[in-house]
Amino acid sequence: MAREVKNKLMEIGAGSVLYLLALCSVRYWDATGGAELFVFLLAYVALTAGIVWQMFKNFRRLHFFDENFLMLLATVGAFLIGKYAEAVGAMLFFQVGKLIEAISMSRTKKSIAKYMDIRPESANRKVGTSEEAVEPSELKAGDVIIIKPGEKIPVDAVVTEGVSTIDMKVLTGEAEPQEVKVGQKVYSGSINLSGLIEARVSKVYAESTASRIMKMVESAGHRKAESENFAERFTRYYTPIVTLLGILVMLLPPMMMEAHDTEIWMYRGLIFLVAACPFGLLISVPLAFLGGIGAASKQGVMIKGSNYLEALSKTETFIFDKTGTLTMGVFHVQEVVPNGITEEELLEITAYGEAYSNHPIAMSLKDAYGLDIDTSRVKDVKEHSGFGVEAVIDGRMVHIGNSKFMNKLGMFYPPAEGIGTAVYVAVDGEYRGYILIADVIRRDARRTIHWLNRHHLEAVMLTGDNERVAEDVAKKLGIEYVYANLMPEDKVVQLEEFMENQLESEKLAFVGDGINDAPVLARADVGIAMGGLGADAALEAADVVLLEDEPSKIINAIRISKGTVRAVKQNIVFAIGMKVILLIMAFFGYVSMQDAIIADMGTMLINILNSFWVIRYPE
Repeated sequence: MAREVKNKLMEIGAGSVLYLLALCSVRYWDATGGAELFVFLLAYVALTAGIVWQMFKNFRRLHFFDENFLMLLATVGAFLIGKYAEAVGAMLFFQVGKLIEAISMSRTKKSIAKYMDIRPESANRKVGTSEEAVEPSELKAGDVIIIKPGEKIPVDAVVTEGVSTIDMKVLTGEAEPQEVKVGQKVYSGSINLSGLIEARVSKVYAESTASRIMKMVESAGHRKAESENFAERFTRYYTPIVTLLGILVMLLPPMMMEAHDTEIWMYRGLIFLVAACPFGLLISVPLAFLGGIGAASKQGVMIKGSNYLEALSKTETFIFDKTGTLTMGVFHVQEVVPNGITEEELLEITAYGEAYSNHPIAMSLKDAYGLDIDTSRVKDVKEHSGFGVEAVIDGRMVHIGNSKFMNKLGMFYPPAEGIGTAVYVAVDGEYRGYILIADVIRRDARRTIHWLNRHHLEAVMLTGDNERVAEDVAKKLGIEYVYANLMPEDKVVQLEEFMENQLESEKLAFVGDGINDAPVLARADVGIAMGGLGADAALEAADVVLLEDEPSKIINAIRISKGTVRAVKQNIVFAIGMKVILLIMAFFGYVSMQDAIIADMGTMLINILNSFWVIRYPE
């Protein structure tokens, strides 16, 4: 249980006992005068000790006006006019409201922390033929660890021995276990289900997936949305205004109207101050956003702050990268078209030229070659971003890349005829053919684009691929606007052009695979990284990270964001509306102090329930 909740329970427990004793002393033991004041004052001090301490800390930060100030001012005033029992009763109900607030916030945070409790407690490091239990933070890159069935994976690593199934639900939201074998990555925080495996540490604990995701979750609450800032700004100005109004209620009617009892208006003014306490509004707004972030995390969507959650709800345009986002990013060779050499020689040249690259296209070319690559044959490799690579292979200068690269070299070549990405090859200044490769569209990409179109949200595709491939993919997915042949810097320029043309209230999101889209992710109003698991660029540059390679998770994120913001707006309107009604009733003397506090508690509870209901069942 959180310390705040424990402290509040102790205050309420002690104050309640003393309050009951005070009531009994007045009713049954005839305590009057100074004795009556003393017994109620004891209960009041027990209930307000924590509030006074909090106010002292606020004063040191030059923060003078809040709900605590209003309650203390009103209840001290009640003591001064002899309303001891009502003053203590009002403070008791106020503290109960504070307790409900603390419990709600604590449970919401705990539910997120429990779900995201992915940090492992220990690791088994292999030492020779034996093993030793160590803290995950003690592991170094290159260490070999043993992961037994049922254990959490302590750090990101690559399997070196064994086969098993891994439960990654806590990271990605994907319920189906994933099979892993030698050479495949495993991520910290996931659970080894079946077989014993050995793995070589690829990232130290502080840089591993579990640790970085936990840091992201813990810091999410520090980035506040406009609605949260509105609530804080509202109460900052609201509290001194209603304090002044309460004082005017006490003073003006007796001065302006004859035969009006000063004590009655003093009491109504104090009730006015109690009724004005805004804590029902203050709790409901951040609690709704925190709940929304928690709901998204359970879907495998990490949102870095409530400001991004709110921005996502206002997003009208979603710009998608193609390769690795709408498509699998797993290329397959479709056609080999040599010129003056054999197909086998063309494949060998391209495989050796891409020997040091981990780009999906390079991997597909090496897979198609299918033989071991002797890297000693490759010298002076240079990568030309957005164009291709050049290398010296067996003493020959080789250029491998796209049509823009061939044009840059002044090379004459016949354009590829099929649909796909063409990789052109030149050896010693002579064109030697091309290899046509094609990507596969992700299985849920069509559903995602269809959903966006159905909800009148615009989908746009930016890609560095050629126009024919881009148009073909866009046509299959139902995307109307396509921009092809873009260099990485061109994507940023195109994105900024979109942003300049949108309304101030509209937001724009860019969805990329987080590998080479970091500049665009960082520039967009909302950067959404696909398949961010283990991708440093995604976790750093993006505002929203989809931990699984499923574009449809964007739908869940949008639904949750809209449900959260809708709940926040409803809470704000309801809380302010109820506050206005209470203040009017307090002015005319229709409510007591306890009534005002109970009404505010009811408002707070309704707002809390509304927040949870809308977030849990988004439309």
